[in-house]
Amino acid sequence: MGNTQVKTGDMAASDLRVVPIIISFVVAGFIGLFSETALNMALTNLIESFGIHETTAQWLTTGYLLTLGILVPVSGLIMQWFTTRQLFNTAIVASIIGTFIAAIAPSFMVLMIARIVQAVGTALLLPLMFNTILIIVPPHKRGRVMGIIGLVIMFAPAVGPTISGLILNNLTWHWIFWISLPLLIGALIFGLFFMQNVTTPTKPKIDVLSILLSTVGFGGIVFGFSSAGEGGGWGSPTVIASIIVGAVALVLFSIRQIKMQQPMLNLRAFKYPMFTIGLLLILVCMMVMLSTMILLPLYLQTSLALTTFAAGLLLLPGGVINGILSPVMGGLFDKFGPKWLVMIGIAIVTGAMIGFSTITIETSSAFIIALHIITMVGISMVMMPAQTNGLNQLPPELYPDGTAIMNTLQQVAGAIGTAIAISILSSGSESFMTTVEDKADPLNPLLAFTAGVQDAFLFAIVMAIIGFVISLFIKRVKVEHQM
Repeated sequence: MGNTQVKTGDMAASDLRVVPIIISFVVAGFIGLFSETALNMALTNLIESFGIHETTAQWLTTGYLLTLGILVPVSGLIMQWFTTRQLFNTAIVASIIGTFIAAIAPSFMVLMIARIVQAVGTALLLPLMFNTILIIVPPHKRGRVMGIIGLVIMFAPAVGPTISGLILNNLTWHWIFWISLPLLIGALIFGLFFMQNVTTPTKPKIDVLSILLSTVGFGGIVFGFSSAGEGGGWGSPTVIASIIVGAVALVLFSIRQIKMQQPMLNLRAFKYPMFTIGLLLILVCMMVMLSTMILLPLYLQTSLALTTFAAGLLLLPGGVINGILSPVMGGLFDKFGPKWLVMIGIAIVTGAMIGFSTITIETSSAFIIALHIITMVGISMVMMPAQTNGLNQLPPELYPDGTAIMNTLQQVAGAIGTAIAISILSSGSESFMTTVEDKADPLNPLLAFTAGVQDAFLFAIVMAIIGFVISLFIKRVKVEHQM
């Protein structure tokens, strides 16, 4: 699949305006990821506004993840059929349409449709962004550039809850989208002027069966785990059936890709050991990070009785520091390689998770802020170095497949990590309540909830330890292929 050759003829590689291209992606990516987490903080308002149940409101997140899980695997194929400009503009237009529909949404169903349209934009944009950077940035500079991308990916979700808390204190939830809309339009205009085509479409044959198996496989897994985390429980027939059907479809999909001469998603990427190790480390980090991101707001608002805005402010420093450190870690990766960065980073994350497992209803806000900052420092030392090192080992023709695999499995890992964390939280709270004598005591539900949070962080500790073991095997990739 040779779609990653820099376009020649009408545009030589030297004619590429690298900085404006990167800025176009950074601006668009920031706004897309900001609106995603900003809406999570508005779920309570949406439940009241539309008169819906909590599990129904969660579909705004589940539907978004589901769309990503279905479309991102196909992105490797899509990038071979269309030019960079076509895909970038389509992604931004989809985001603009979805954001506008959400801003005027009169009902939950309309808002749900808007979220799916938004997810289409994100599903096209993220793989395209990583693939383009791999093509236009030479290997010895990728760490720093990936670090800048990491700043956007981490900083946007970090400020989302805080800004949305401020908006919700003064305006309705619609304004989360109204504020994003002009920024997206600005990103589109900037992209129209500065985005360039960096690949030549090869238009390979489309295998409908592969697309179908991929959709059922990844969609089934994400749906099953998300449903379990929403309260359906692991014993629910829907959850069990979704995961089994999804797993069978993925096995069939994998077998078909291996046998095909021109696969939709080239699994040969897994033959490169540093790519596989980097991918595993990213999946561990995503599970730890997303489970922490869902547990902490619940703990802060329930156990410590903080407001949405106060909870968002408490989590802001960690996210901001993570964003600031991402380019720094990228520079250190370019200079020293990934091994010590990743090993020390995952050890720091493990220590922070051990700290989180000790929190009580009397834990101070300062302790939570400190642990969250430590977690985010550790994550910044692992994510981009592991990802960049892994992708560097792939030959250029596998860049679209490598980025598609990484982006897809990140969504799946996020859904799994969130679902397991919520399930452990729920079961831990229930088991605590069976041990108390006075169930009418209003303090006991708070103690039970906090005990559930402690149990859920034990899962994060286990995942972090697994990540540390994997990190022992990482080595710096010597890039031999030329751009």
